[in-house]
Amino acid sequence: MTSSALVPSAPADPSADRTAEVSRNTAETHITVRLNLDGTGQAKLHTGIGFFDHMLDQIARHGLIDLEIDCDGDLHIDGHHTVEDVGITLGQAFARAVGDKKGITRYGHAYVPLDEALSRVVVDFSGRPGLHLHIPFTAGSIGGFDTQLTYEFFQGFVNHAGVTLHIDNLKGINAHHQCETVFKAFARALRAALTRDPRAAGTIPSTKGSL
Repeated sequence: MTSSALVPSAPADPSADRTAEVSRNTAETHITVRLNLDGTGQAKLHTGIGFFDHMLDQIARHGLIDLEIDCDGDLHIDGHHTVEDVGITLGQAFARAVGDKKGITRYGHAYVPLDEALSRVVVDFSGRPGLHLHIPFTAGSIGGFDTQLTYEFFQGFVNHAGVTLHIDNLKGINAHHQCETVFKAFARALRAALTRDPRAAGTIPSTKGSL
């Protein structure tokens, strides 16, 4: 019987920028997203939907991601196209910034409470899009934000970021609290998954050798 040792590839440069800028223009929305995955949580957000901006700010602040999003959407119809297309464009920006995924932790999870509400989010930068979401919202809208669009945002994100995402709101009475715990937990899970693992520098976190 012969044996072989794994020979790691050259270590990835830990100082390499993980930034991206993506623009997406359609007949329904005009969007530009800029992000830095190794930021300090700074955000400049304009989607025209105040509560949605508040949720995107949670991603930046708790994920330690510098994030700029400017969206001019057809809000005279409703918020659907704006929220879904921001999710799509943000996912594209994440995929570009993460690159080949060498040296990242890959998996991340978080539980986040807010008063009576509690949510759990688990993410895998697997390269395989998949969304499993359960949020029993107690209200149909929050400050003009249609709670059904939470699904559309995350579906757009996973399809274009290439991640598997499990979202569960475990407890909650106030819809604002339910949604905010989801976005905060999402941010914390992203932060964990995207952290560079010094013990795995330069290697793809998969037995397949690619993600």
